[in-house]
Amino acid sequence: MAERTSTGLLTMMLEPTPAVAMTLPAEVREKLAELELELSEGDITQKGYEKKRGKLLAPYIPQIQGVDPSLQIDNRIQASSQAVLPGSKHKSRAANTRDERFRSDLHTEAVQAALAKYKERKMPMPSKRRSVLVQSSVEACTPPDTSSASEDEGSLRRQGRLATSTPYQGHGHPAVEHWFNRVIQGSSTSSSASSTSSHPGGRSVTTTNTTAHAALNANAAATALADLMAHTQLGVPVNSRVSSKIQQLLNTLKRPKRPPLREFFVDDFEELMDVQQPDPNQPKPEGQQMSPLEGEPLGVVTNWPPSLPAALQRWGTTQPKSPCLTALDNAGKPVYTLTYGKLWTRSHKLAYTLLNKLSTRNEPLLMPGDRVALVFPNNDPVMFMVAFYGCLLAELVPVPIEVPLTRKDAGSQQIGFLLGSCGVTLALTTDACQKGLPKAQTGEVATFKGWPRLLWFVTDGKHVVKPPKDWHPPIREASNDIAYIEYKTSKEGSTMGITVSNSAMLAHCHSLTQACGYTEAETITNVLDFKREAGLWHGVLTSVMNRMHVISIPYSLMKVNPLSWIQKVHTYKARVAVVKSRDMHWSLLAQRDQRDISLSSLRMLIVADGANPWSISSCDAFLNVFQARGLRPEVICPCASSSEAMTVAIRRPPEMGVPPPGKAVLSMGGLSHSVIRVDTEEKLSVLTVQDVGQVMPGALVCVVRVEGTPYLCHTDEVGEICLSSGTTGVAYYGLPGMTKNIFETIPVTSSGVPVSDRPFTRTSLLGFVGPDSLVFVVGKMEGLMVVSGRRHNADDVVATALAVEPMKFVYRGRIAVFSVSVLHDERIVVVAEQRPDASEEDSFQWMSRVLQAIDSIHQVGVYCLALVPANTLPKAPLGGIHISETKQRFLEGALHPCNVLMCPHTCVTNLPKPRQKQPEVGPASMIVGNLVAGKRIAQACGRDVAQLEDNDQARKFLYIQDVLQWRAQATPDHPLFLVLNAKGTVASTASCLQLHKRAERVAVALMGRLNTGDHVALVYPPGIDLIATFYGCLYAGCVPVTVRPPHPQNLATTLPTVKMIVEVSKSVCILTTQAIMKLLKSKEAAAAVDVKSWPMVLDTDDLPRKKSPQMYKPPTPEMLAYLDFSVSTTGILAGVKMSHAATSALCRSIKLQCELYPSRQIAICLDPYCGLGFALWCLCSVYSGHQSILVPPLELESNASLWLAAVSQYKVRVTFCSYSVMEMCTKGLGSQTEALRLRNVNLSCVRTCMVVAEERPRIALTQSFSKIFKDLGLSPRAVSTTFGCRVNVAICLQPNRLGKLAEQGTAGPDPTTVYVDMRALRHDRVRLVERGSPHSLPLMESGKILPGVKVIIANTETKGPLGDSHLGEVWVSSPHNATGYYTVYGEEALHADHFNTKLSFGDTQTVWARTGYLGFLRRTELTDASGERHDALYVVGSLDETLELRGMRYHPIDIETSVIRSHKSIAECAVFTWTNLLVVVVELEGSEQEALDLVALVTNVVLEEHYLIVGVVVVVDPGVIPINSRGEKQRMHLRDGFLADQLDPIYVAYNM
Repeated sequence: MAERTSTGLLTMMLEPTPAVAMTLPAEVREKLAELELELSEGDITQKGYEKKRGKLLAPYIPQIQGVDPSLQIDNRIQASSQAVLPGSKHKSRAANTRDERFRSDLHTEAVQAALAKYKERKMPMPSKRRSVLVQSSVEACTPPDTSSASEDEGSLRRQGRLATSTPYQGHGHPAVEHWFNRVIQGSSTSSSASSTSSHPGGRSVTTTNTTAHAALNANAAATALADLMAHTQLGVPVNSRVSSKIQQLLNTLKRPKRPPLREFFVDDFEELMDVQQPDPNQPKPEGQQMSPLEGEPLGVVTNWPPSLPAALQRWGTTQPKSPCLTALDNAGKPVYTLTYGKLWTRSHKLAYTLLNKLSTRNEPLLMPGDRVALVFPNNDPVMFMVAFYGCLLAELVPVPIEVPLTRKDAGSQQIGFLLGSCGVTLALTTDACQKGLPKAQTGEVATFKGWPRLLWFVTDGKHVVKPPKDWHPPIREASNDIAYIEYKTSKEGSTMGITVSNSAMLAHCHSLTQACGYTEAETITNVLDFKREAGLWHGVLTSVMNRMHVISIPYSLMKVNPLSWIQKVHTYKARVAVVKSRDMHWSLLAQRDQRDISLSSLRMLIVADGANPWSISSCDAFLNVFQARGLRPEVICPCASSSEAMTVAIRRPPEMGVPPPGKAVLSMGGLSHSVIRVDTEEKLSVLTVQDVGQVMPGALVCVVRVEGTPYLCHTDEVGEICLSSGTTGVAYYGLPGMTKNIFETIPVTSSGVPVSDRPFTRTSLLGFVGPDSLVFVVGKMEGLMVVSGRRHNADDVVATALAVEPMKFVYRGRIAVFSVSVLHDERIVVVAEQRPDASEEDSFQWMSRVLQAIDSIHQVGVYCLALVPANTLPKAPLGGIHISETKQRFLEGALHPCNVLMCPHTCVTNLPKPRQKQPEVGPASMIVGNLVAGKRIAQACGRDVAQLEDNDQARKFLYIQDVLQWRAQATPDHPLFLVLNAKGTVASTASCLQLHKRAERVAVALMGRLNTGDHVALVYPPGIDLIATFYGCLYAGCVPVTVRPPHPQNLATTLPTVKMIVEVSKSVCILTTQAIMKLLKSKEAAAAVDVKSWPMVLDTDDLPRKKSPQMYKPPTPEMLAYLDFSVSTTGILAGVKMSHAATSALCRSIKLQCELYPSRQIAICLDPYCGLGFALWCLCSVYSGHQSILVPPLELESNASLWLAAVSQYKVRVTFCSYSVMEMCTKGLGSQTEALRLRNVNLSCVRTCMVVAEERPRIALTQSFSKIFKDLGLSPRAVSTTFGCRVNVAICLQPNRLGKLAEQGTAGPDPTTVYVDMRALRHDRVRLVERGSPHSLPLMESGKILPGVKVIIANTETKGPLGDSHLGEVWVSSPHNATGYYTVYGEEALHADHFNTKLSFGDTQTVWARTGYLGFLRRTELTDASGERHDALYVVGSLDETLELRGMRYHPIDIETSVIRSHKSIAECAVFTWTNLLVVVVELEGSEQEALDLVALVTNVVLEEHYLIVGVVVVVDPGVIPINSRGEKQRMHLRDGFLADQLDPIYVAYNM
């Protein structure tokens, strides 16, 4: 019992067994059958059906204690209605809806058996936001305890009730135990993604599932929770739905994979894909080589017409009254019967008109041999036939195509390409059709996308001219000239024109007449499209040859009345009918309304798609039902054909004395290796096929290998059928290369000898020749998918998918299966339309079972299974799905599925082997190795400060506060700061003296209250106040800590950070403004933090003017000057200690590098709270005396042009900004450069614009910034980058020198860019490649190393020095290094080596600080100012951020860049790992229905470019990914938010 299928167990116990079903009264069985039919035809919803069925069955089901009877019908797998109701055989047949054509009962049973083999395998269900649900399902507004609750939750509640009544008898009810696991693992399978109020109505009960139900069996729950706890980290709340789903996902992934493949990994650099080794046990063909098979000779008929037009002329003149074609309307009434006389005169007239009455500039428009498009709707065979024969008589080449309905029909562009390449200028159509075509504004027919310009000619009577008496069309013998062109769409979606010569057309009619035994004046019913393939061959060409009467059944009539063709066979006593298996299947559904039809007149029922593997079930089912109505079994004649080869084989009518039909039951496993193995015992994975009869008369057939040289196959091997005959198409129009491959194949024997001197045509049919010389077809080339060297047929996979509870779920059996190439192999994609009333749980359950069924039966994994809303897949002209267009939409992300399940973990078995860490080479051998290789140790330094003697007065001062006092005396009115507001006007200024005075007032206020050495938190908005209080603290001997003020609109997230910095820095006092002071103590603040525990808060708005007592003088420069706190991207709050000496050294270094002096002006658009931003705001101006124009970045949100306008207005040469500012300018002003120019914004003054960052330079952003603002005069060389980090805030600055200074040689060289191999980078190696080579990654130099700074690259493990161009950790030594971390928890020891560490060999004396960043140094060809070769430092990324996956090191930004490129609607992306799964979060800029398109694209691109399998894809709204003030992504915050279920995602997909 516990091992049954994957649906919930209790419900299965409640299912009426066949035995119960037998005892039901007859009228109940009748009613049940009617219900089944209503459900199948969509007249009643799944829920309504279950309710009614429940009521009917309730009295007959043995009651189970404590369970509400209305719930007992909740099962989702009725073992097909036949099992339930053996009595009503025919009715239940009818009930099984349109999917029957794919089904044989055998197959359904096989699938059910396969599913039963699987144990309950719980997969995490994707979660989605309510608004993304496809339909407003009924369940949203039903109270929770009615039986219409969705299956999963419904059964939870029921079992809950049951469990309480029998508390601990787990063994008695396996369901209870199963249910517990489900509650604990799944927590809630509700379809909503967030636990916020997205559950309307009664549904909200499900969010509390975990807590509510876990109480039932506390012990079980506790152990399970403990188990879960073991897998969570960082104390993320465990009841979060996300972490439990991830746990489920991990559980499904822990299952052992298939037998391990032989993996090899050769070169260091090339990560080779695992090559699939052929399985030694796979079946191999054992038969002899096949010999080509000949059809019977083509008989000679004495009075056979020499060509088709000659036949038309004969019948048109000798038998003018004889009926040729009867057209029906949508009600099935005959509208018009075309006689042979009419056909002859009307086509005669049309031929004359086309040749003589159409002209351009007095030249006839058409010459014999020109191509003409025939655009006729499917319900007008008469006009089509007249036009087709009119063209033949005029010796024009008709090209029949579909009527374009909209400007964007599926595949319409390719049709246009075909018309263009055929040189078509004229299209023939009917008056009604022409009126219905889309029109341009001029009233003419619109030009369709990709189509050539066409003249449209209406062939109705009034436009056609009667020819003069002496004009006769030339009627010649059939020659090799082109008669017509038939279009065909290839697997890739391109459209080819197949040219058919006059002689081939005639020969084909001849051989069809002989094979089918057609006689003069027979009546034939044609249901197929008369424009191409069998519909054209039988219903338009061969029929005229034999003066037959065709009854043409339009597709529109079949849709309304699927029985129409059978009724017409009965009415007209038709001898032959040409149909597809779909038509037989549809008629089965409706047949019980008709009592009085007889099919006894039929001598041949030609099944045109008899080559389809599932046509056999339609044929059998049809025979079953209609044998009682006079249908003889032997008249069913399947045939095989292709556009290129025309008819290949057909089963002959019984009167020809042919062997009996054959049937083969083949092993799917064998077929996947192209080997035929007749299978009897193992019923699970077999394919049953019927023969398609004998080879056509006069044809020679052989079977050849599909790939490579066309060798003949063995007798027990499947290959492509090839045909040599005078009846095939001749070429693809205008494509000589492809023509040679397909139409002129020369099959050879194993010894390489050609089989025959005649060329063969490849039919694109896969099959073999069976006993009695019968031809069997098992698939088509178009549907062939080669996965890991095994072949699978798309149609077989469709059949398997549909056999999983078909009618319940898939809308009208509409399923598309195709393969896409990802990571050097084909991957199978299944796309199905789901019923409009299917619930989320239904769909997810159906999907997981389809995966299991395909896995069992075909032994192949499905890469992606997508469900789309009903009626949204692109349609082929006559129903059916347009496969290539569906595939195209899937790859472009335009399919808009409503559910997606990706299973890359099970399918992708060819990933490179995970990297094993090699034992490290010892230090000594490294040095020797580098010496031998001629490599220098990677080491670089800025200019020597000692040698740069300058008349720098500030150098005399060891302390920055002394410099301010000196400037206040020496140049009291010299302006230092100027702050701009959002309008661009000056908000405040400060001269040296003003700043000094304000600082003094602060110092006085502090000195009375605090002791020297106390830490003071400065919580100010960017402005002069912040700078003044900073110096006030230094004057008073206190240690300032600058803190970003909380955001009034977002206190909940920003205030705790403030509180944390205040606590961790041990601040005894907070200095701030009155407004912020109120905010810190407000009611809203109290909700976020404990406001009572703030230290003393002083507002500095109105301080009294008192003369300050003696200023504080620090005893030594090594004393602490200030603390610099910042939150790293990994979410760690780190404060570093800056001494007075380091502070002065930092200012001096920046001054020398940027050549700052009092007469200069610089503009700064940075946050002033930490790092280099703080130093530039608060320290540098005071030290160097230059004026700083301060632009608070926040003001850019209301005025994006503020910074650039200021730079232009003040003619600033040097400016600093952050990446977030740069991004705001590129996004906000990209389209406004013209408007800015009109406002006289001119950036030609800028010599250098430096981006302040603690990350790898963002090349794409700096380049687009330069490109956009080039129009405003920005020099392309001006933009450069800087690099700093926690241990040293300024390691590199690149001040570009333009103009004179550059000539004087004080300039450094321009920053260089190199391209490195991303795959080598994952192995911690640098491999330089050319620009544009695959897997190349551009890296820009991080700027020029500052004076006094030394940099070395060290091995992260051994701490030894590395050679030039080797990747390692960047270590830095400089007088302005910070002196250590300041943390409250006393973990200094832990980080001590960050600030003073030494190399393990080489120069073991120097003390270095470890930056925590990976990078490399590379000596360039350029020289710097001193004439030395320039060493460029390239920063690759932070070590803390890197992801260790499969033994390799990945930088998140590289994966994110690939993901952002994969679809236009992805605005931003962030990745992180959780329990070894890669989680990708993407922000969707676009409609929510695109959300699910992204899942497959993201998975594909990460596999292709990074060889990683994405575990979870999360689609969120724009702006959800948190970004810090420097514009860096806070990936750890994001991770915590995701795991705590706080992101409110649009969709979360868990890849299997």
